[in-house]
Amino acid sequence: MWEILCLGLRLFSRSIFLKRRALLLVNRRSRRGRRLLRPAIAQLEAAGLELVQPLLSRHSDYSDVIVAHRDRVDLVIVGGGDGSLNAAARGLVETQLPLGVLPLGTANDLARTLALPTDLNQACQVIAQGQTQAIDLGWVNGYYYFNVASLGLSVKITQGLTSGVKRRWGVFAYALVALRSLWRFRPFRAEIRVGDRVRQTKTVQIAVGNGRYYGGGLAIAHDAAIDDQRLDLYSLSIDHWWQIIPLLPALYHGRYPTPLTEQCGPGETIEIRTRRHRHINTDGEIHTTTPARFRVIPQALRIFVPATVTGSPPAQ
Repeated sequence: MWEILCLGLRLFSRSIFLKRRALLLVNRRSRRGRRLLRPAIAQLEAAGLELVQPLLSRHSDYSDVIVAHRDRVDLVIVGGGDGSLNAAARGLVETQLPLGVLPLGTANDLARTLALPTDLNQACQVIAQGQTQAIDLGWVNGYYYFNVASLGLSVKITQGLTSGVKRRWGVFAYALVALRSLWRFRPFRAEIRVGDRVRQTKTVQIAVGNGRYYGGGLAIAHDAAIDDQRLDLYSLSIDHWWQIIPLLPALYHGRYPTPLTEQCGPGETIEIRTRRHRHINTDGEIHTTTPARFRVIPQALRIFVPATVTGSPPAQ
């Protein structure tokens, strides 16, 4: 009888100590967040995760909350879009807690880059399986980003992508707002410096990518990967809105004419200067302005990925 009791106690203790505690941060205002969160929570708990769910009124608090819980949890799960993930980046870097993603946003470009399933049941399974991959982060003027940082037309698009527009049109909102913004936007001049290479450009947009996808499925470069330890830059040098039409295939496949592109590896920086301060959009959030300095942070954090994902995605 005593031996049976001792065995039961050991098994109970083991189950307690092996149970992982996860900090769950969710954008409960998103369309999918409100509808799908409850079954996702049930599935994560059934997989053996103990969820810590602080009440938050805004996702700008995510990093501070992660740092505050650094000694009380084993991983962080963020449910939302790329903006919500961006808000968690600093806290993840500081704590080095692994990240699980529940794609609940409109574009979900980080999920696309990492081949993460957008189905919530499958996304929960990815986290439960526990396979992680080290990824890079971009950095601009003290702010981290996963996908892309950009200035020019993209900032106007971001400002036009209200929550109401995204709720009504979903991922098509990006194209609709882009067309309206492009019609009104005027080119600007910028100086781009990469290492000892300097060029002047007249452009409507400059984008500096760390991941592969942005803007609802556009590609920053055809061979870009979030673990290749480099940044990829392109500049849309056009004078009139209609000149973007022949560049549309490049926007979707990331194969730009060579004069429009630059690359930056570890230890290098990209510097961009403009005649007047211009806002910079990082993963859909406007945080800083020019003049701007960019660099890549190799293997900045670990993220849960499907078991079939290994290394960089193949080129298109």
